[in-house]
Amino acid sequence: MNTIIEIANKFFQPIIDLGAAPMMFILISILAILMGVKVGKAIQGGLMLGIALTGIGAVIDMLTGSFAPALQDFVLSTGIELNITDVGWAPLATITWGSAYTLFFLLVLVLVNLVLLGLNKTDTLDVDIFNFWHLSITGLLVLYYSDNLLLATALIILLGVLKFINADLMKPTFNDLLDMPDANPTTTTHMNFLLNPLIMLFDTIIDKLFPSLDKYDFDAAKLNEKVGFWGSKFAIGAYLGAFVGILGGQPVRDIFSLAFIGAASLELFSIVGTWFIAAMEPISQGITDFMSKRMEGRTFNIGIDWPFLAARPEMWAVANILAPIMLLLALILPGNNILPLGGIIAIGLTPALLVVSRGKMIRMIIIGVFMIPVFLWSGTAIAPFATNVANSVGAMPSGLAENALITHSTLEGPVEKFIAILVGQAGEGFNLGPVLMALAALVVYLGLFAWYAKKMKERNAVYAAEKTQE
Repeated sequence: MNTIIEIANKFFQPIIDLGAAPMMFILISILAILMGVKVGKAIQGGLMLGIALTGIGAVIDMLTGSFAPALQDFVLSTGIELNITDVGWAPLATITWGSAYTLFFLLVLVLVNLVLLGLNKTDTLDVDIFNFWHLSITGLLVLYYSDNLLLATALIILLGVLKFINADLMKPTFNDLLDMPDANPTTTTHMNFLLNPLIMLFDTIIDKLFPSLDKYDFDAAKLNEKVGFWGSKFAIGAYLGAFVGILGGQPVRDIFSLAFIGAASLELFSIVGTWFIAAMEPISQGITDFMSKRMEGRTFNIGIDWPFLAARPEMWAVANILAPIMLLLALILPGNNILPLGGIIAIGLTPALLVVSRGKMIRMIIIGVFMIPVFLWSGTAIAPFATNVANSVGAMPSGLAENALITHSTLEGPVEKFIAILVGQAGEGFNLGPVLMALAALVVYLGLFAWYAKKMKERNAVYAAEKTQE
C-alpha cells in the first residue's frame, strides 16, 4: 500500500506544488471529463472551485491578519491562553486536499460506496466529492500520530460505511422537514451528521427528564423576522470584531475597524461558500448520470452537501443564539485554547441539531450548549496537526505569529477526531494502554451508533405508517 502512495505522490506532487487552487482546478476538471461531463462544463466547475479556494483564502487572511494583534494583546494583558487561531473551514480543506493521501482515501471510499450499492447495503450514492476532506482529516490524524496507513484506511472505511448508513436513515426525516416527495433522491453524507447519535442521547435524556418541554417551543421564522438585521451575519460579525477589539484593549478607531472587518468576513464566508457548491455541480451530475446508465432501473438516493436544509429557519436562529454562548464558554472552558472566529456560526453543529430534534428550537439550544465544548476541545486537540500540515503544504494563513497554531472551532466530526487520535496513538508501537483505550472508544462509539440507528428506524416506521393512513 505504501508503494501505491509513493507512486501517487510522484504523480501528484508536481500538481500539488502548484498550490491548492490550481491543483483542484486540474483534478476536478479531469475527473468531471472522465465522468462524461462536457469539456466546457468540466473546466467551468474546476475554475469555479479554484476561484472559491482563492476567495475564501483571501477572506481568511483578512480576518486573521486583522484580528491577530488584538488577540495577542488580549493574551498578554489577561494571561488567558486562547492562543489558537480559529481560521474557519477553508484552510483546513486546503491543507487536506493538498495531501496525496486524501486522493487515496477518496478512491478507497468511492469503491466502498460502489460495493455497498451493488450489495444493496445502502441506497445512497455519494457525490459530495469536495466535502470528503472532512473524513480524510481523520485518516490524516491517524497518520500524524502513527504513520500507519493500514489503520488510517480501516478507520476511513468504517466511518465511510457509517456515513452511507446514516444518509439512508435520515432520508425520511429530510422528506418530513422539507416536505419533499419520496421520489426526491436528496440526502447527504456530510460528516456533521455523524454527531447525530450523541445529540440523540441528549435528546432522549430531555424526553425522560423534561417531557413537557416542547409545549414552550417557539417559531424560528417569527424570531428571525423580529431580530432582523441584528441577528444577521453582518451584525454577528460586527459584534465579534468589536468584542475582540475590546478584549485586546484596542483604541476606539481599531475597534470600529475590527467590527467592520468581522461583519464583511462573516458575510463573505457565506457568499464564497456557495461558489464551492456550484463548482461541484458538473462533476456531481456526471457521477449521477454515469451511475444511472450502469444501474438502470435502480432507485437510489443522491448524497450531496447539507445546505439543502438551509431553508429551515431554526438552523440559523439557533446558530445566532449559540454564537455569543460559544464566545463566553471559550473564555471559561478548561482545556480550551481557541477564541472562536471563523467558526463562530456553528454550521458544523446546527444541521445535526435540526435533524435529530426535528426543528424543536428549545431542544436545539439546550443540546447545542452541551455540544459546543466537544467542538472546542476537539479543535484544540487537532491544532498541532492542522498547523503542521498547513506549514508542510504552504497553506498557513499570513499575518500570524511565527509559532501560532491554527484550527477550526466548529469543525465537523469532533468525536471522530478524538477517535482518530486514539487510533493513531494505538498504532504507534501498539502499546497495550493506548490500544485498549482506542478499542474501548470504538466499542462505545459503535454501540451508540447502533442504538441511534434503532431509534431512527423506529422514527422512520412512524413516518411510513402515517403515509399509509393519508
